[in-house]
Amino acid sequence: MADQEEEDLKMALHMSMQHTPPEPKRSKPRDAATGAPVTSPEDCRKMQRELMATAAEKRMMEAKKESPASKSPVSSSKIVKSTQDVSKERVLELNSSVSSPEVVKSSQYLSKERVLQSKEANLGKEEANQLFSMTFGSGVSKAILAQWSNQGIRFSSDPETSMGLVQHEGGPCGVLATIQAFVLKYLLFFPDELGNVVSNTPQDLGSRSFSRNLHVATDEFASLTEDAKERALMNSMCEILFLCGNNKRAVIASLTALDIVEVSEDTRKDEVFTKALEGLSIESGSDLQNILRVDTYTSQASALQRLKTMIPVFESRMGAMLFLISALLSRGLDSVQADRDDPSLPLVTAPFGHASQEIANLLLCGQAVPNVFDGRMDLGGGMFLKGIATSVEVGFLTLLEYLNFCKVGQHLKCPKWPIWVVGSESHYTVLFALDTTVQDENELEYRESQIHKAFDAQDQSGGGGFISVEGFHQVLRETNIRLPREKLDHLCGAGFIVWSEFWQVILDLDKSLGGLKDSTGLMGKKVFDLYHFNGIAKSDLNGSQMSSGGETPVQRPRLTKLRVSVPPRWTPEEFLADVAVTSGSGGNELGGKETEVAKPDPPQHAPLVDCIRTRWPRAVCNWVGDPPSIV
Repeated sequence: MADQEEEDLKMALHMSMQHTPPEPKRSKPRDAATGAPVTSPEDCRKMQRELMATAAEKRMMEAKKESPASKSPVSSSKIVKSTQDVSKERVLELNSSVSSPEVVKSSQYLSKERVLQSKEANLGKEEANQLFSMTFGSGVSKAILAQWSNQGIRFSSDPETSMGLVQHEGGPCGVLATIQAFVLKYLLFFPDELGNVVSNTPQDLGSRSFSRNLHVATDEFASLTEDAKERALMNSMCEILFLCGNNKRAVIASLTALDIVEVSEDTRKDEVFTKALEGLSIESGSDLQNILRVDTYTSQASALQRLKTMIPVFESRMGAMLFLISALLSRGLDSVQADRDDPSLPLVTAPFGHASQEIANLLLCGQAVPNVFDGRMDLGGGMFLKGIATSVEVGFLTLLEYLNFCKVGQHLKCPKWPIWVVGSESHYTVLFALDTTVQDENELEYRESQIHKAFDAQDQSGGGGFISVEGFHQVLRETNIRLPREKLDHLCGAGFIVWSEFWQVILDLDKSLGGLKDSTGLMGKKVFDLYHFNGIAKSDLNGSQMSSGGETPVQRPRLTKLRVSVPPRWTPEEFLADVAVTSGSGGNELGGKETEVAKPDPPQHAPLVDCIRTRWPRAVCNWVGDPPSIV
């Protein structure tokens, strides 16, 4: 079939390049080489169109034969790649080969013909009903549908929060926050890929295999260009959709009403799209079937090109819903239902229309599992609960873990990049760091674990916390600890060594001798900065504007910088309040006098701090201005 198709296309192309009509292709030899009727140019062009149309029909038939049965978990037989895009690809190939006017005319004709056939890329009735039912349920309110039909994917116009997506409606925050997390990954750690020159970038980030342990990004968000932000958004959406499609495909949903919109040079696209969407609503599966167009891509380059042209569509009021639908179709509706523990419940939860954990997990890890722990939890009897199967690019923290409603596993808690979607009871926000080393294990904690493991291996008391003198010498050899003679004699004087006494000696022993004595006075405490972004517009007194009546709060997304201090796990909390922070270790600058120390600011508290402590236990946080909000 493929050989025949190529032969037909080559014949059509060859015909288009001839000034005199060639011999038509025949299944049998000509009876005589002479005396053949001369074909007119018009007949030639007609035959050319017929040949190319036949080739197109054969490709479509072949695609139908190769698609799996309707019971396939990804339901791919219900989604056919847009023939319009196939046409565009073929037209590009023809135009790159030859610029003949006849080829151009033929390509235009073929493109129009493919547009007429593009209805095959629409959802079938059964699939459209399934999509609406599993997303919103049967008793969804018009208020919830309005929330999801009036949220575009747009960047903030405020310079300080220009890297953030703005949320105007409640409900779609789970979709926006997840896209936001991926956008930050590209803006912070892959700026060179976006054609964005960022100052103070320590190394070339063109390759994604660079060491994350060395990179510190910039927080000059106001300097981000519109082009860089758009490319970050395109890359993020493409990565998420291919993640949902098991890195094999991405399905991009659009609106048929916007495909036929013509935009003049002196008219803004968003204004035209806003007018085109007037009166459009989605209240049933039949509405989805009538207004949606879906295109399937197996090439990331092609998907990126499509996403680039669709940026204004995603910026429109239907953007968040379209991206959710794209993710669900990329995964496959049957696969989404198979991922879930209870597929009878809608993915958008009642009564407030929030994105469920299944939606958040689908966008984070590519599977619509309902739980946040690692792997699967076996309940016995062939029953199990599904969690996160693999490591992820960006992670997830939740206030519900602090409230003991769930336990976030290491896959989500320790992602590849220091970016986390933060969930509360009713909202999703984003937490991130500029320094990739915030996730590195504390050096002193690692050393403590090493010593403790060696000590426990010699503990024959059943966990009593003491070992023999012989076992103690083995511990010293394994951990390369060199105790002064007087301290060694003191510990071994009783004939056995207790862990608590040994540990106090280690804390006071210099690092050069294998101990943990810290000359900075921090006693192993980590100090770093985190940033919290809440995309929903709130009153912000930090950005107030002066007026005759006093300060006027500015309605805008909120970006809060937090200073976080994380003590080692062996340090008593009472000791933390008195530990000074030196200027050389992230504390306050004191005129360049590195030997001076400053009393740390008193700890502040907000629900976000409780979320942070699920990742860094006993963390102490400080910030300037209004407390960060996760609602």
